[in-house]
Amino acid sequence: MSDIQVPIGKLLEDVAKRQPDHEAVVYSDRGLRYTYQQFDEECRKAAKGLMALGIERGEHVAIWSTNKPEWLTSQFATGKMGAVLVTVNTNYRTSELEYLLKQSDATTLILMDQFRDASYIEMLYEIVPELKLAERGNLQSSKLPKLKNIIFLGEEAYPDMYTWGELIELGKKVTDAELDARMDSLDKDDVINMQYTSGTTGFPKGVMLTHYNLANNAVNIAGCMNLTNKDRLCIPVPFFHCFGCVLGTLACVSVGATMVPVEEFSPKAVLEAVSKEKCTGLHGVPTMFIGELNDPDFDTYDLSSLRTGIMAGSNCPIEVMKAVVDKMGASEITIAYGQTESSPVITQTRVDDPLMLRVESVGRALPNVEVKIVEPGTNDEVPRGVQGELCTRGYHVMKGYYKNPEATKAAITEDGWLHTGDLAVMDENGYCRITGRLKDMIIRGGENIYPREIEEFLYQHPKVLDVQVVGIPDEKYGEEVSAWIKLKEGESTTADELRKDCMGKIAAYKIPRYIAFVDEYPMTASGKIQKFKLRQQAEETFSRVTNE
Repeated sequence: MSDIQVPIGKLLEDVAKRQPDHEAVVYSDRGLRYTYQQFDEECRKAAKGLMALGIERGEHVAIWSTNKPEWLTSQFATGKMGAVLVTVNTNYRTSELEYLLKQSDATTLILMDQFRDASYIEMLYEIVPELKLAERGNLQSSKLPKLKNIIFLGEEAYPDMYTWGELIELGKKVTDAELDARMDSLDKDDVINMQYTSGTTGFPKGVMLTHYNLANNAVNIAGCMNLTNKDRLCIPVPFFHCFGCVLGTLACVSVGATMVPVEEFSPKAVLEAVSKEKCTGLHGVPTMFIGELNDPDFDTYDLSSLRTGIMAGSNCPIEVMKAVVDKMGASEITIAYGQTESSPVITQTRVDDPLMLRVESVGRALPNVEVKIVEPGTNDEVPRGVQGELCTRGYHVMKGYYKNPEATKAAITEDGWLHTGDLAVMDENGYCRITGRLKDMIIRGGENIYPREIEEFLYQHPKVLDVQVVGIPDEKYGEEVSAWIKLKEGESTTADELRKDCMGKIAAYKIPRYIAFVDEYPMTASGKIQKFKLRQQAEETFSRVTNE
């Protein structure tokens, strides 16, 4: 398999030189189409704009937006001029955004106006009230001292923010030679992307990923799907996740395929894009595929072009996989498994694997990736067929967590093995089945949720004495969040009131669907709370409740 040694901005340039007139990007509903040459040129203009703002190599640029064309341009523009793109979850609310901007030391934020019913602009003003009086490019915020530039993706003009058009205009001051010199100064081992992953210790951690991590993971993912420049991949998964910006956009660019992004997921938007643009590939988490298959107009769409794609993000139900193959015609759909810390894919099924293997396993290691199953809490390998913790080593392991050497040391051994915290079994052919988790993470509809983060948030509530959060199985989302709450003496509240207090402060998908008030928790003799018992209790209590 290829070993890509060039930075990501150069990777795009090389493809554009090889196939200048080949379609690179298609936003079907906007009528927006770029050839590789045009797309490379757009990314150069944006890269020069970022340089004109004085942004240096290694500086952090955050982006908070759905899958807009500017997101995609920013991904490769930062890849050209060497800034680190910090991706912000579109579901974030004020406390999560403030934490991320502060912890990441972002100097620049690119944002759109709103997502669904939440105004990003209002949230930003709430966190940074000084912005309203600031001159552009010279913000002085007490909470976020590093943040200087705001770039707004929208028609309105805010005196304290640059528009995207102004960014491009500013870039005209920077010469092609200056941009080329910056590109030449970059190293494949520079960090180019920072994604925040919820932390078991409460707060999200910034995962530092390099050009080399990402480009090589992308080309190997494409190889497992048999993706070539003849393919057209529909990408409805969010760019802020590695699923969107590595398995999606970067995998396409690594082989010169055409990207067909969907800005905000809806089953109809996906089915229309696949049908209209004759897409050969489609990505999604299981809930997305379920939504598409159950769309009332499903039979009216022509999906005969579909061949491949990736289902990932949470466990794939057998019936869904069969329907994607039989009804959508994606006979070569693959399953991928990994985590942000591994850029992200560790194992993947191959297009010629039998269907049962594609459903019952998460595949085998990617090329040049090592996988072993160890006795939990040790580095000792267990025999094939025995459950243990999945560990991995290779080019794809992150550089580390930003400003968090302790957590990095806890995750990666001295000889380079990343401990995933996932329990798995490997068969004699190297195929892995994920069987559980060492950590308490909840995966709801492809979103990773760490109970500790929700617990820390709910602890701040004046009426809450103690809280324990566990996941419980759910047919639609895979898992749902349940919170077990002890109230302070003499206090009373309701589940609905607590949920209301969460709104606007934490992402909606993290707000507990199920809330129970208790006087005590199941404990060990040494006084430790037994979360697994709480989980059983949650299943028994809430399995009778279909919907509150």
